[in-house]
Amino acid sequence: MNHQKFDQLFAAPVSETMTYQAGVQTTAPSDLTATKFSCEIAMLKLPSFERCIEVVAEAGYQGVELISYFQKWTPDEQRRLMARMRSLGVMIDMLSGLQASFATPGQSEEFATRVAAHCLISKGLECPQINIKSGPRLDGVDPKVQFTAAVDNLKRASDIAESSGINIVIEPIDLIENPTIFLTSVQEGFEIVRAVNRPNVKVLYDFYHEQRGGGNLIEKLEKNIDWVGLVHIADVPGRNEPGTGELDYSNIYRALGKLHYQGFVAMEYAPTSDPVTSLRTARIEAQTEMAKGRRLGVTAKA
Repeated sequence: MNHQKFDQLFAAPVSETMTYQAGVQTTAPSDLTATKFSCEIAMLKLPSFERCIEVVAEAGYQGVELISYFQKWTPDEQRRLMARMRSLGVMIDMLSGLQASFATPGQSEEFATRVAAHCLISKGLECPQINIKSGPRLDGVDPKVQFTAAVDNLKRASDIAESSGINIVIEPIDLIENPTIFLTSVQEGFEIVRAVNRPNVKVLYDFYHEQRGGGNLIEKLEKNIDWVGLVHIADVPGRNEPGTGELDYSNIYRALGKLHYQGFVAMEYAPTSDPVTSLRTARIEAQTEMAKGRRLGVTAKA
């Protein structure tokens, strides 16, 4: 998306419930409100958690993702901040920061203990989902051995998380960012979660990482949509807002809508302008294009 289109999207009133093109109504109100939006707030580089949630709420988002902040909260701070989030209509939709790796053989007990502790924290924060990374690719260890460890560990994590009503997403990271990580593509991630075969273990599809690692984003999405638990949005290169790089997010959003994706759409980018303006504009574009995709899906079935 070019900068002119980016500005035009924001110029439309945020409160509008219909989109018009050449004088024809194209989007129903329910279409525009069907998707939930979140932001990984560490990317905002703002001075406090409280300011982050204010910005996210002002931009019309329902969720925030946490990697940090929560580790340093006292019980009183947590109660105060949770009350503030409720007043703003914002929730914590995913918790990262787990210091455990699911693809490391021989550490299943430590892994399970740390997952249980993280689920307890997540439940206390009223957060329904945690993010678990694979850990490193181990020299001298057959990848098949690590794959088996991943499946076994995630089955155990699934049982632990289920008891607390928590979902799990596993996140592939591209080799440019992390040259030693085991899980580097969503394709491998989908193979793992299919082998785990639990409804509360899915893949976090980060379009930024996958574009840098392999591309072919929409075909992988279409073939595996039932195993996508969350999507992350950022452009390539630079990890800034959609429209600043090479990705055509209009097509990606339409594909998500056509496939009836139901999870959060999480912005994990560094804004290049005012964060409220940037996040609001990204949300409006996603809502509009996903609504178009949903209509295409309905037409295709008719």
